[in-house]
Amino acid sequence: MYHELEVPGRPLCRSDAGYLRYVVFVNAFREQLQRLRQLGLRGISVGSALRFDDPHAVAITFDDGCESDLLVAAPLLHDSGFNATFYAVAGWIGKPGFLSRAQLQELSDAGFEIGCHSMTHAYLSHLDDAGLQKEIADAKVCLEQLIGKPVTHFSCPGGRLSRNAARVAKQARFASVATSTLVRNNPASDRFRLGRLVVMRRTALDSFERLCRDDKLLRGLRYREYVKSLAKVVLGDSAYDQIRDKLLARPH
Repeated sequence: MYHELEVPGRPLCRSDAGYLRYVVFVNAFREQLQRLRQLGLRGISVGSALRFDDPHAVAITFDDGCESDLLVAAPLLHDSGFNATFYAVAGWIGKPGFLSRAQLQELSDAGFEIGCHSMTHAYLSHLDDAGLQKEIADAKVCLEQLIGKPVTHFSCPGGRLSRNAARVAKQARFASVATSTLVRNNPASDRFRLGRLVVMRRTALDSFERLCRDDKLLRGLRYREYVKSLAKVVLGDSAYDQIRDKLLARPH
C-alpha cells in the first residue's frame, strides 16, 4: 500500500507529519520495484490478485488519487511491466495536487485499475447509514461516471472498517474492501476485509524485502498494529490522530 510519491522540487498535497510519514521518495519506489523483480515477483492489480492464480504476484495499491499516481508511479510501473490499483477519493478529483478528471481517465485508459477510496476520506467507523451511502455507494457511482467503467474495489480511509460499512459495500456491489490490517491474503480471506502491507517513508529497502518474504517480521508488525488499534479505541480516532501528529512533529 502506497500513497503519494515525492519528487524533488514538486510540492506535496500536504506537509504535516502525520501525512508525510506515508509519502515515499520516488527513488525509493523505483528501488522497491527493482527489488520485486529481483525476487521474481510481479506487480498486479487487486482484481487480478483476487484470482490467486499466480504465486509470484503481489498486488500494488495507491490510496487517495494524488497527481503523482499518473505522473510518477504509472510510468515506473509501466517500465517494470507491472500493474496496480489506484484508489481515488471521488470528492478530491480536480483539487490541487490530486488527479483531474482527464488524468483519472488517462490512468484508466493506460490499463491501470481504478478503485474507490470514499467520497471525502471520512472514517467509515464514525458514520451512520446515510453517511456510509455517500462515502461508499455514491462515491462508486461518481467514479464510474468519470471513467466510464465499473469500479469494483474499495479501500477504507485510515483503514477504519465497520460491519455496517462492509454491508453497504456489498450492497453497492463492490467485489472487495481493503483495510490497513497487516495480514497476507489467501483464497479463504474475507474479501470485504482484505489486509495490506503499508510502505512508508522510512521503510528501508532491506525491510521492504523482508516484508515481501518474512512472516516473522510481519507478525511483529501486526502486534504493534494491534496496540495502535487498542489506543484508537481507548482514545478515539480524533484524539489518537492529534497525539500521533504531535509526537511525529517532535525533532528526532
